[in-house]
Amino acid sequence: MNRWYGKLLGLFAGAALLRNHPPLGALIGLLIGHAFDVDWFRLGQREDPYRVLGLTEEATDTEVDLAYRRLIAQYHPDRLAGAAAELRRQAERRAREINAAYDRIKTLRKR
Repeated sequence: MNRWYGKLLGLFAGAALLRNHPPLGALIGLLIGHAFDVDWFRLGQREDPYRVLGLTEEATDTEVDLAYRRLIAQYHPDRLAGAAAELRRQAERRAREINAAYDRIKTLRKR
């Protein structure tokens, strides 16, 4: 992704906000704009829900359902009730990712 507009907007915004020291403000704005351009903040960028389930976008609804059921059965926190606390936390995090990906795919396919 080769974006440039964050740098340009940052340059002008920084110079305008620090009117007493325009070069310093422009430099700070340029650095912040660069950070946005290279996605350091990852705003608006979501993980691919198909990749989370191990599928491609061409997968059928049945394949999506089967992948979801297989993964949620593997990572469901209740299944690891007697495991170590760190392992349970990792399973809960992974189960949340799987549920979010499945919900996102279902929402996208309704449209």
